[in-house]
Amino acid sequence: MKKLKERWNVESNFQLIIIFIVFSLTGSTSLFVAGPVLNFFSINREAFPEAFYGAIFYYTLRILIIFPIYQVLLVITGAVFGQFKFFWSFEKKMLCRLGFKNLCE
Repeated sequence: MKKLKERWNVESNFQLIIIFIVFSLTGSTSLFVAGPVLNFFSINREAFPEAFYGAIFYYTLRILIIFPIYQVLLVITGAVFGQFKFFWSFEKKMLCRLGFKNLCE
């Protein structure tokens, strides 16, 4: 825990526990929200061929849709739990690694 606190620049174990709770809630919530979003766009497993490539295409598309939902929910949930600064910094690092260079400091 000590190394993780140093790496994330977290001061207390309580703050670290809050961060873990936010990560877990956000993951579950993003999967929950993804269902209605996929239904809105009429994307379901039955819409793709039964062949192996149909499953690969469907799940790839599902992950690509869930990813931005997760990113937004992570910052919102972090703000609700009083950890906006930590999660906004976390997001900027992740987006910077994905190629959004205008967010890099």
